[in-house]
Amino acid sequence: MERFESAKAQYARLGVDVERALEQLAGKAISINCWQGDDVSGFDRPDGSASDGIQTTGNYPGKARNFAELTGDFAFAASLIPGKKRINLHASYAVFGEGEWADRDRITFEPFRPWVDFAKDMGIGIDFNPTCFSHPMVVDGMTLASPDPDVRRFWIDHARACRSIAEEIGARLDDKVLNNLWIPDGLKDVPADRLGPRLRLKDSLDRIFTEPLPHVIDSVESKVFGIGLESYTVGSNEFYMGYAATHPGIYNLLDNGHYHPLEYVSDKISAMLCYFDILPLHVTRPVRWDSDHVVLLDDELKEIMKEIVRNDALGKVLIGLDFFDASINRIAAWVIGTRSAQKALLYALTQPNEKLRALQDGARFTEKLALMEDAKTLPLGDIWAEYCRRQGAPQDGEWFEQVARYERDVLLKRA
Repeated sequence: MERFESAKAQYARLGVDVERALEQLAGKAISINCWQGDDVSGFDRPDGSASDGIQTTGNYPGKARNFAELTGDFAFAASLIPGKKRINLHASYAVFGEGEWADRDRITFEPFRPWVDFAKDMGIGIDFNPTCFSHPMVVDGMTLASPDPDVRRFWIDHARACRSIAEEIGARLDDKVLNNLWIPDGLKDVPADRLGPRLRLKDSLDRIFTEPLPHVIDSVESKVFGIGLESYTVGSNEFYMGYAATHPGIYNLLDNGHYHPLEYVSDKISAMLCYFDILPLHVTRPVRWDSDHVVLLDDELKEIMKEIVRNDALGKVLIGLDFFDASINRIAAWVIGTRSAQKALLYALTQPNEKLRALQDGARFTEKLALMEDAKTLPLGDIWAEYCRRQGAPQDGEWFEQVARYERDVLLKRA
C-alpha cells in the first residue's frame, strides 16, 4: 500500500488521477476468445481440426476436448484475471447432446443454452462469430463469395442462423452481443476476376443483414491475406469499410494482425471514430504475418489502448482478443494475453493525456516529447499491483504456480 501511495503521488504531479483510472479499468470488459483453450477445434466436426485459413501449431498436453473441460479451464483462467470479462464464442462450439446434431446452416439457439447458463453463473457477457472455416462446404477456398450458388446459400443460411442465435443470447443475458463475420474467401494465385467475387459477397451480405436485431451488434472483419489465399482476399479492408459505411448498423472490425506489417491499427482508430459510433477490435500479436500469437505488453498494444483512451472512446470501442497457441500451456496463454491487454489499458489510462494534448495544440512539441518520455518510466507496476489486490486477483509472480498446479492435477490427466 505504501508503494501504491507513492506511485499515485508521482502520477498526480503530472495531473493523472490514478483512482479514476482504476475505476475506468474495472468497468471495461475484455472479450476473451474461447478458442485458445482447444486450438480452434470446436465441437461440431468429427475430426475437430481447424483449416481453411486457420492454422494452430504445437501439441502442448492438456487440450480441452469438450464443453465441460473448456469451460472448466476458462473459469480457472478467469479467476486469475482481474476486472470485467466476456467470452467470445464461435458457432463451431455448439454443444450437442447425445444423438443430436445439426449442420451449420441449420443450427439454432438450443446448443448454446449451456453457454448462456455458464455465462450467467460466471457473471460475464458473450460475443459470437459465425464459423466459416473447417467445413466441407468451404469449396475451393470460397464461402459467401463462391461462384456456386449452393455454397453461397449454405453460408448465407449459416450467417443468418448465427445472427438469430446471437439475438437469443443477448435477450437471455439482457445484453448486446457482438456478432462478427469473417470469411476465408480468396485465391492462392493471381486472380483473373477480382470484381465478381466481391459483388457476390456484397449480395450475400445484403441477404444476411436483412433487418436490425435489438440485442446484436453486427460487424464484418477484413484480412490482407491468409493461408491458401496469398494473392487475393475478397473481404479486404476497403471492401468492408465501404460496406459498413453504406449500411447503417454494420461495423468494420479491426484486427491488428490483418493488415500489412507497416500498417498500424492504432493509427486507424481515430479515423474510424470520425464516422462510426461503435468500433470493434480483435487484439492479437502478429509475428511477420497474421499468426495470432499470445498478446504481450508491446508498443503497438499500448498505442492501441492510448488511442482508445485519448479519444474518450472506452464506451465505443469493443475490445476482444484473438490468439491461439498450442505450443504453451493454454490457460497461461489466456492469463498472459488478457492481463497484458489490461496492463496496456491501465498504461493508457495513466498517461497525462490532457496535458499532452494541450502541449500539442500549443505547438510546444519539445515539451510534449519530453513529457511523453518522462511518463514511460512512471511506476505502473505498483498501480497494477493495487488493482489486482482490489479485484481479488493474484499479482504478477503469484499466479503461475496456480497454473502449474492445475496442469499437474487436471491437464496432464487428460488422455
